Amino acid sequence: MNGVTGRMGTNQHLMRSIVEIIKQGGVRISDRETIMPDPILVGRNKEKLKTLAAMSGVEKWSTDLGPLLEDPGYPVYFDAQTTGRREEAVMQAARAGKHIYCEKPAATSTEGAMKLLNACEAAGVKHGVVQDKLWLPGLLKLKRLIDEGFFGTILSVRGEFGYWVFEGHTVRAQRPSWNYRKEDDGGIIMDMLCHWRYVLDNIFGKVKGVFCLGATHIPERIDEEGHAYRCTAEDAAYATFELEGGIIAHFNSSWVTRVRRDDLLTLHVDGTRGSAVAGLRTCMVQDYGSTPKPVWNPDIPSPIDFYKDWTELYADEVFENAFKAQWELYLKHVFNNGPFPWDLKEGAKGVQLAEKGMESWASRRWVTVPAL
Repeated sequence: MNGVTGRMGTNQHLMRSIVEIIKQGGVRISDRETIMPDPILVGRNKEKLKTLAAMSGVEKWSTDLGPLLEDPGYPVYFDAQTTGRREEAVMQAARAGKHIYCEKPAATSTEGAMKLLNACEAAGVKHGVVQDKLWLPGLLKLKRLIDEGFFGTILSVRGEFGYWVFEGHTVRAQRPSWNYRKEDDGGIIMDMLCHWRYVLDNIFGKVKGVFCLGATHIPERIDEEGHAYRCTAEDAAYATFELEGGIIAHFNSSWVTRVRRDDLLTLHVDGTRGSAVAGLRTCMVQDYGSTPKPVWNPDIPSPIDFYKDWTELYADEVFENAFKAQWELYLKHVFNNGPFPWDLKEGAKGVQLAEKGMESWASRRWVTVPAL
């Protein structure tokens, strides 16, 4: 597990996924067989690795990746490094015959992501990319509504994502500084449009085109050492997508917005027979019969409580951590040939949409997204 000393690698992949899988006794694949992870932590900082090993109970760690790639005792390579370091390390691991599982973006360019795909295919190794939001309780509930025909014909999807990331002058920033430097592969377009690609493709319809506008709203922030730096990457993106079937989707992604909605991520889906608003965990619905009939009159307070006629669905269901759920499917795929469609090609599609979004921003025009 390379790069797990970072925020996402530590919290989601190690502590909430692999450690929890070990605690539960592994991943059961039959009455007689269980997959039990035996991880070794890899990173550049020896002290961070020692601390992480003590916290997680994982005894093995190393700052030298090379010998581990030659060790047949470790058949899977996982990468949660910063994006710019991922491509070279994944390529090295694939050529060494390791099965690959990595965070998104899989690479800094579509070309690079496709090279990783081709390298894995040539090496005959299995490969996957983290697409965690597909296992969020709110989105699982939303997908169930679609499968049940609740919406009738889906018309549109409106996504709102983000929160205020402090600049660091008076309150310490809660995201790493490289996120806001283009030279370090930062920027919210590459980060979030990769997510929106697999969400849209898998739940609503294949993405056909995009118009995207990025913005660097905050020009200066404070880094981890307390030094001021110039923000060269965008901290907000406003993107409209056309999907197969005529669905229009619009997503606002921002690290400079103060939240006044149900959750850090909400998807509002409108259909001919009903609508739904899904957050990370909840899903509220309003069917045709419960839809109010407002009349425009700004001169008086609204007589309608627009929050009242919504109903929460599936409130009592319990779901696994989204990262853990995909980890279990990946391990079954590697060791028991279970299905796993979220491979490096799917990861490349996310990078492609981010690149098309940046192309749209630069040219101020609508951009078609061709099939990969």
